[in-house]
Amino acid sequence: MQSYEEVLVAIRQIIRSIDLHSRKLNKSTGLTGPQLVILQALEQGGENHTIRELSNSVNLSQATVTTILDRLESKGLVVRQRSSVDKRKVHVLLTEHGKELLTGSPKALQEEFIAKFQSLEEWEQNLLLSSVQRIARMMNAEKLDASPYLEVSSITPEDQVQKK
Repeated sequence: MQSYEEVLVAIRQIIRSIDLHSRKLNKSTGLTGPQLVILQALEQGGENHTIRELSNSVNLSQATVTTILDRLESKGLVVRQRSSVDKRKVHVLLTEHGKELLTGSPKALQEEFIAKFQSLEEWEQNLLLSSVQRIARMMNAEKLDASPYLEVSSITPEDQVQKK
């Protein structure tokens, strides 16, 4: 097998791993990866998250977070409340149902990756980072909107919004 074929196989294995984990997560909780990440951020961040703060903490655009919150709100997992101090601000809160769902939810795939990555020597981390960034550039993917949360999704922005 040629070296480039081995790289492509490894990339396909990564994509497949993400897909399988996403399906397992969806089957066990009814949530997507980004939905789970937002719920976890709300749980960790206390009761005063605005959409902007939430967007910054999960590294997703405000528009994407708003779309995800629409889905979570329709499932009864979060509520939005206008600030009594500043009517322009909207705070997002976990419902009791959202808190219950989080207690039984599986770990996000990236948590295991992060633990293993952080156990590497700094030079190994830098080598991996530069290699993956170069692969992204070689695949013309460096300008695609992406968050650090692992989930298989469509390439077009319209499909990404519909999926969330």
